[in-house]
Amino acid sequence: MTWSIIARDEATGEIGLAVASRFFACGAAVPYVGANAAVATQAFVNPLWGVEGLARLKAGEAAQAVLDDVRTRDAGQALRQAHMLDAQGAFAAHTGADCTDWCGHLIRDDHSVAGNMLTGPEVIEETSRAFAAATGTLAERLLAAMRAGEAAGGDKRGRQAAGLTIHRGEDYAHLSLRVDDHDDPLAELGRLLEVAGERYLMVAETFPTAGNFSGTTDRGPIDAAIAAAEDKRRAEGRPSASRATTTEA
Repeated sequence: MTWSIIARDEATGEIGLAVASRFFACGAAVPYVGANAAVATQAFVNPLWGVEGLARLKAGEAAQAVLDDVRTRDAGQALRQAHMLDAQGAFAAHTGADCTDWCGHLIRDDHSVAGNMLTGPEVIEETSRAFAAATGTLAERLLAAMRAGEAAGGDKRGRQAAGLTIHRGEDYAHLSLRVDDHDDPLAELGRLLEVAGERYLMVAETFPTAGNFSGTTDRGPIDAAIAAAEDKRRAEGRPSASRATTTEA
């Protein structure tokens, strides 16, 4: 029902997961991401692979060992698909024998891609190729990868939902975007990412961390960054991507 990519950015330490599907709210059902590990559970989803798997990966267990264990214990493993990233940076993946064609997965040094109910293997191959070739932030690279996978055929049933999650070494998400029911979910996800860059990401830069419980409480740098981004957007002749409304005073 889905294809997804898990990736890590060697330069920043960020971990990200992007997913798209002709299935409602795949961005809620598939991703399990933490400070140093991630799991995508898909096809005939078993959320426990995500919940238990992520907890064990965060505690230091190897991705392959965790995957082998949950697969062995699950009588429905032939219908499951999953891939995961452990705290040491290693990936593991499983595509059950009874997953709907086309189905499969691939693993590269810094990312893994898996999918089922796809038009063909070119979907995950193009997703991987585009991620490796893309520049920009991890979020931008993941979105570019998913768009390339969709251009290669995507989910053979059509489009409905997508999600994007980025973690920066914390258990909470630095960025978490979802499109649950839309005729062009990746385009809408791109719009939301653009809106995030108008204000939200500037605020997210100041969030408290495990090493700095208070975070940044000075609004000055936030307001300056927002103003600079707005000036740049206006200079380029781009309107705001936001659909937010305002009320009259």
